[in-house]
Amino acid sequence: MRTIFIADAHLVSPDQANYRQLLQFLHEQEGFLDSLYIMGDLFDFWLGFPSNPFRHYDPLVEALERLVARGCALVYYEGNHDFHLGPLFSHRLKARIERGAAIERLQGRQLYLCHGDQINRGDYLYRLLRFFLHSSLTAVCVSHVPPTWAERIRGRLQKHSQSTYETKTVRWDYRQILHDFAGTLTETGCDGVVTGHFHLALQEKVPGTSIELVALGDWMGQQTYAEMIDGVLSLKSYATAAPIS
Repeated sequence: MRTIFIADAHLVSPDQANYRQLLQFLHEQEGFLDSLYIMGDLFDFWLGFPSNPFRHYDPLVEALERLVARGCALVYYEGNHDFHLGPLFSHRLKARIERGAAIERLQGRQLYLCHGDQINRGDYLYRLLRFFLHSSLTAVCVSHVPPTWAERIRGRLQKHSQSTYETKTVRWDYRQILHDFAGTLTETGCDGVVTGHFHLALQEKVPGTSIELVALGDWMGQQTYAEMIDGVLSLKSYATAAPIS
């Protein structure tokens, strides 16, 4: 059994190097992958409008479709830049969509899987924004507002993310936050945590527990991802074609 976990590509345009590299990476997986877990923020912005206005993502959608056609199961954990994914993912790509964190039994492992944007419970303003964006009200609006609104929403989200990222990395110790959170899962029976969101690439045991923590880094700049074969997790870099120790 072979599974790949990937997060935080924040794709914008097929002209981007990271977009082209991801297409190449997905092509290389065709016929060799049992499941692909997209752990959020694959897109810089995606809302599942019925009319699918985001045509610049067609090459990626087609690459995912080819994977699925070759027997790969697609699982999508919504992020904070892609949510209410819509029928393109649920019907055309036959993806299982998770709106929040979940515990899954996979290859004999009990894993806590999430995008990760709910882990930092001290970031109250973001948690309020997430509640609104993921709400049923927003889902209803997707079906009734013009797709041109998507560009306005995308612009605001992008501006907010860029303006707060450096501040947050100075204010918050993400590694410690991840360790503290993973430590709360000991009674769930989980032996692993796989998360995105923090753009921090690490794989390590959480002190005082039997839990293995894997933070996926990002595909946006690091081209990092996790591979799981017969229950063994490895954090890798496509850019260097080597495991991350």
